[in-house]
Formats: sequence, structure tokens, C-alpha cells
Amino acid sequence: MVRQKKHRLIQRAPSFGGFIPYGMQHTSSGEVNLTFEEYEAFTLCDYELLKHEEAAQLMGVSRPTFTRIYSSARKKLAQALVEVAAIRIGGGRIEMATSWFHCLDCDVDFNSDSDKEVRCPLCSGGRINKNW
Repeated sequence: MVRQKKHRLIQRAPSFGGFIPYGMQHTSSGEVNLTFEEYEAFTLCDYELLKHEEAAQLMGVSRPTFTRIYSSARKKLAQALVEVAAIRIGGGRIEMATSWFHCLDCDVDFNSDSDKEVRCPLCSGGRINKNW
């Protein structure tokens, strides 16, 4: 019997669904599907420059598991660039580390550990939408 994968923690889901190559001369019929946890692993290592141990702790997985997720993300992104394929981001077994909110008064996104009486940290506005 196969063990079920546990949820990976992500700090924030991307606010877009993917990328389409610009100015294609040769088109690829397929697209590359990048999961949310692969996107998060790539972001933590290559954008935020965290070590694998630090990033694994943030995602709530072991370091070897994180390395597998990260390697898969890099392989998929390289494939999309070389084969001129679209990249679609979505899916996977994830959990948000914190709740994200959007202030309707000043149009800012922010996170909070509490869902009770959330106010915007920038304008102290109370017109808030929960994003994730």
C-alpha cells in the first residue's frame, strides 16, 4: 500500500496561472505543468536564495524530499525553455502557511496568522477580502 503524500506548506500562491512564450517561431504542442510546491521550492532556492535545509523547514518536509521537489521544478522549467512550451502553475497537495488578505481600501495584499478581526496594517481599513 502506497503512503499518501502529506501536504506541503507554501508561503504564498502565485497570483498568476502560468506563462506563454513570447515571439515563438517554433511552437511546441504541449505545456509544462508546474505544481504549487515546485513553484514554491524554486522561489525559495533561486529567488530568495535559501539553503535546502532552510527551505525544507519552511515547507514542512524533509531535506531529501525538498531536493526532489526542487529538482523536478528545475527540470520542468528547463524543458519549457528549451522546447518553447507554455508553463501552467497549479495543483499539488499544499497548505497555506498563513492566511492572505486583500484590503479593498488601499489595494494591498498582506498575511495574518489570525482570522479574527483582521485590519489592514497599512491603512487600518476594515474592508478586507480573504484571498487564500
